[in-house]
Amino acid sequence: MAVHPDPIRIVPLRLADEVLAPTRAAQLTYRGGPLLTAVEVVTIFWGAAWQGQQAALASTMNAFFDEVLAGPLMDQLAEYSVPGKQIGHGRRTATATVSSPEPPPSVTDSAIQAFIQQQISAGAVPANTPNSLYFVFLPPGVTVSQGGGRSCMTFCGYHESSGQLCYAVMPFPGCAGCTGGLSMQDALTSTSSHELCEAITDPVPGQGWYDDANGEIGDICAWKTKKLGQYTVQLEWSNQAGNCV
Repeated sequence: MAVHPDPIRIVPLRLADEVLAPTRAAQLTYRGGPLLTAVEVVTIFWGAAWQGQQAALASTMNAFFDEVLAGPLMDQLAEYSVPGKQIGHGRRTATATVSSPEPPPSVTDSAIQAFIQQQISAGAVPANTPNSLYFVFLPPGVTVSQGGGRSCMTFCGYHESSGQLCYAVMPFPGCAGCTGGLSMQDALTSTSSHELCEAITDPVPGQGWYDDANGEIGDICAWKTKKLGQYTVQLEWSNQAGNCV
C-alpha cells in the first residue's frame, strides 16, 4: 500500500464545540518501518522560563513521563507489536533545561532539529539510539512553524524524524485551541501522550502503523481524554477494540 504523501503527525487545534471523528472506519495497517519498542524519552525544556515561572510545570512533565512510560498506556500499545519488534515499557533517560541561547519568538522545525543535534554534540543530552525520542518543550510566547502551519494557528504539537533522529515538539499551549477546555497541565500531558504514542507506533510518519484516511494512532482519537492516575492522557485507537481506548 502506498504511503500517504503527507502523513498526519500533528495534534490539531481543538475548536469550540468541535467533535473530531474519523472520516471513515479506522484501521491502522503496518507499513514495514521502524517502531520504538522500548522508547527512551529525553525531555529538553528550551528557554529560561522553564527555570523560572514554568519550573513546576517542567517538573510535572518529567514526572508524567516517568509514570506513563512504565504503565498501562504502554501496555495498550503492545497490540501493535510485529515479529521481531515487541512494544513494551519505556523510560525517561534524561532531561535538560537550556536557557542559552533562548529560542527566537518564531522557530522553524529545521532550527529545532539543529538545536537537538547541538545538545547531543555538547553532551547536554544522551546520544541518539534506535529507541531515542527527544521531546522539545517551548516556552510561552514562542511560535513554531512546521509543514506550512504554525502552532496555535493550525496545530498544538507534532512529532517528526530526520535521518535516524526521532523527536516531538510541544509548543506552549497558550491559546484556547491548544488547551481544549483543559487546564494548562492537562492540555500538555494530553498532547504529549498523543505524540508519544504516535512516535512509538509510527516514528517515521507514514512508515509504521498508519491509516491513509485517518492518520496515526492519536489522530483518530484527537481531544478524547481519560485519567491515568493523576494525569490526563489522550485516548488512542485500538484495532483490536475497534475504538478509542
